[in-house]
Amino acid sequence: MLKVGVIGCGKISQVRHLPEYAANPEVKIAALFDLNAERAQTLALQYGAKTYAAYGELLNDPEIDAVSICTSNDSHADITCAALAAGKHVLCEKPMATTLKDCERMVEAARAYGKILMIDQNQRLAGAHVKARELIRAGAIGKPLTFRTSFRHAGPETWSIEPGAGTWFFDRKRAVMGAMADLGIHKTDLIQYLLGQTVVETRATLTTLDKRLADGSLIGVDDNAICIYTMSDGAVGTMAASWTDYGAEDNSTVIYGTRGVLRIYDDREHTLILEPKGGKAEFFDVDEIQTNENQTRSGVIDLFVQAVNDPAVEGISGASVLPAMRAVFASIESSDTGKAVRTDR
Repeated sequence: MLKVGVIGCGKISQVRHLPEYAANPEVKIAALFDLNAERAQTLALQYGAKTYAAYGELLNDPEIDAVSICTSNDSHADITCAALAAGKHVLCEKPMATTLKDCERMVEAARAYGKILMIDQNQRLAGAHVKARELIRAGAIGKPLTFRTSFRHAGPETWSIEPGAGTWFFDRKRAVMGAMADLGIHKTDLIQYLLGQTVVETRATLTTLDKRLADGSLIGVDDNAICIYTMSDGAVGTMAASWTDYGAEDNSTVIYGTRGVLRIYDDREHTLILEPKGGKAEFFDVDEIQTNENQTRSGVIDLFVQAVNDPAVEGISGASVLPAMRAVFASIESSDTGKAVRTDR
C-alpha cells in the first residue's frame, strides 16, 4: 500500500489529487498540509489522514512514500527538492517551476536521490490526444506542416479555491506567471508530445488585457499569450493561452499535414476527426475533454502510482517536461524583447 501525502489542499487537490488517490485501491492518503490549517483538517477528516503544522514535518515522516505538491507556483521547486531529498517520490503540479534554473534543479534532485519526479502535464493522457499521436506516428496526415493549439477559458478566479480578484493566480509574487504558465505550458507540452518534435524558436506576445484586481488595476501577470512556434522538424504553428474566453472553454488542436488534417477537441460532436487528403473524414469519439466545469478522472494519479510501483512504467518525468518549460521561458523573453528567441541556445 502506497502511503501518500498532499502538500497544498486547494482546488486542484480537491477535484483531482485527493479523489483520484482515494479511488485507487493501492493508495492510502496518509498526510495533508496546507497553510490554511482548518482546510487541511476538514479534508483530513474526510479522507482519514493526519495533518501537519509544516510541510517539513510531513516530509520527515518515514511512513510517507510519495507526495503531491499542489501549492502556488513560487514554492514548487523548493518543496519538490526537499521532498526528493527526504526520499519521497513527487508528483508536482504545473508549471514545474518559475525559472529554468529551478526546473533543472528539480530534475537533478530526482536523479541524485533516485526518486520519481512527475509533472501533471495531464493533456498527454487525454484519449483523443493519445489516439492523435498514434495516427501521426502511423503517417495518417503525412508530414505535419502547420498547427494551431489553444487553451482558453474565463480565468482562474472562476475556479480557484478563493474565487474572485483575490485569487493567488493574480498575485505576481506567488504565481510569477499568468496564462502562459497556467494554460500555455499544457499546450506547449502537448504539441511537442503529439508531433514528436520540440520547440526550437518562439515569437511571442504576453499581455494583460482584461483581468483586474479588487482595486480596479490590471493584474500583474499575463491574461493572454500568443506564440508562433517553430519546431525541430520544421513544422510551424500557433499556441494561444487565454483567461478571457467568456464563452465555451476552448481546448482544441488542429494539425495540418501533407496528407491530411487532424482536428482534436475542435468539434462539438466528435472529439477527434481525421480528414485525409482526397478521402472521407473518419471520426474517433474517444472521450470528452476535461473542463473546469466537467472534471473527469485525469489518469495522472493512477499513472504516478504505477510509475512508483513499477520502474518499467513511463510516467511524465520532469526531464521530459523541460523542453516545454524552456519554450515557456523563451516565450516570456521574446515578449519582453520583441524578438524571436531560440530555445536551443
